[in-house]
Amino acid sequence: MTMTPATVSSGALTAGLIALPGVYRPQADTALLAQALAREDLGPGSEVLEIGTGTGGLALQAADTGARVTAVDVSWPAVVTARLNALRRRLPLRVVHGDLAGRDGDHRYDLVVSNPPYVPAPGVRPPSRGPERAWDAGPDGRAVIDRLCARAPRLLRPGGALLMVHSGMCGAEETVRRLAGEGLAAEVTERATVAWGPVLRSRRSWLERRCLAAGGEQWEELVVIRARHH
Repeated sequence: MTMTPATVSSGALTAGLIALPGVYRPQADTALLAQALAREDLGPGSEVLEIGTGTGGLALQAADTGARVTAVDVSWPAVVTARLNALRRRLPLRVVHGDLAGRDGDHRYDLVVSNPPYVPAPGVRPPSRGPERAWDAGPDGRAVIDRLCARAPRLLRPGGALLMVHSGMCGAEETVRRLAGEGLAAEVTERATVAWGPVLRSRRSWLERRCLAAGGEQWEELVVIRARHH
């Protein structure tokens, strides 16, 4: 298991990227996932899928290896942003508007990458519009994570892998357990500790009442989970 410093910089990842209003800009979680992505053995023969591409930064990182990359997002502004960034970087990138790659049917990939919404939120269901759609994920933060765990085996080729980042607040052990229950070999491969951002700070009282955070807590653990298809 790789332990990373508390400060995870997204500077190199965001260099030259644009983001239309309402599109999630790469932050520490994306940077941590980028570190894990850089360790994957990708090349011209590889097929990669990014779910929830946002600005397209991770998809373009994969495309820069020569891999054939498909990026999907439920947000039209994110789709447009990713396409613009691909043009700016002169990299081939297929960007699809949709949810969990539903349009691709039974197509399977060598690598699936995702930074899904994972912030616990008071709403029973995740929002259907607005910038909060990029991070709010129901009362336990697992509304999208659990769907991705269930879908992962149908997205991966034998020997393929899923890389997913989320907050330790959502339960890394639960994610590993669910992926193992789907027949995948899963483990936490990256960890980092970052200061609470404005969204968590605004929900402090609610998070404490739900026992998702201790009183006065100021730091959040981020994890990357890698799950391999046998």
